[in-house]
Amino acid sequence: MKRESLFSYARQHFSSEPEYLWSNLPDYAVLRHHNGDKWFAIVMSVPGTKLGLKTNDRVDILDVKVRPEHIGSLRKKDGILPAYHMNKEHWVTVILSSSLSDKEIHELLADSHDLTSG
Repeated sequence: MKRESLFSYARQHFSSEPEYLWSNLPDYAVLRHHNGDKWFAIVMSVPGTKLGLKTNDRVDILDVKVRPEHIGSLRKKDGILPAYHMNKEHWVTVILSSSLSDKEIHELLADSHDLTSG
């Protein structure tokens, strides 16, 4: 999945526009609830080596919150890693170019939206 497709989905389903908060990190965009400041996702571009991959090429990733009881089974899926830059007990990193389907990524984004809405 391309980041623009993800942002389009977030616009349509959650009325959320990507926000680029850091001038020194122009590829980092947060998605917030439309009625508040709470994030439900962050999209980043990081060197693969920072994720434990064997490439220094930049990789687009999505960090989302998940139910702690699902962390173990999710991390067994290709393309899902322990969270980069977030709490590893509650968040996972999704490699956007992985074999995960758009539907799977959309479901993870929707779950994160629900889990962070309180």
